Amino acid sequence: MEQKAEQVGLLVAGMLLVAQSFTMLAPGGPWDSPSFTRGVLGLLGMVLLYLAWFRQTFGIYGIAPTVDRWKNPGQTWLHVVVFGLACLVLTRAIRAFGGDVFPEPAGLLLMLVGMLALTNGLYVWLITNGPLMEEE
Repeated sequence: MEQKAEQVGLLVAGMLLVAQSFTMLAPGGPWDSPSFTRGVLGLLGMVLLYLAWFRQTFGIYGIAPTVDRWKNPGQTWLHVVVFGLACLVLTRAIRAFGGDVFPEPAGLLLMLVGMLALTNGLYVWLITNGPLMEEE
């Protein structure tokens, strides 16, 4: 139960830090730039959200979703690829329609997440169902 509370704590803290990046409230920080402080806090929030997701998905704290941790990589790689493509489409939508609503680097960060997910999913496909599959 204590591990669940830690995971929820990471999730709540991450959501608050990401939500804070949508406001104009931030101290100047040691670099005397409130917008940079908002970006740093938002990025920290994204890291906390990722750690909470990793803990929920794989049951341990970590940062690298290696294939040996996946329960069924032969079928779930497609979910990861679809998520990556959805992030890329959402990036395009943010750039086209949400320029005033989202912080400036939102599209860049979302594209980074999408490309990492897409690359991971395609790699898993290559080694489980594709041409790099090990023959038994």
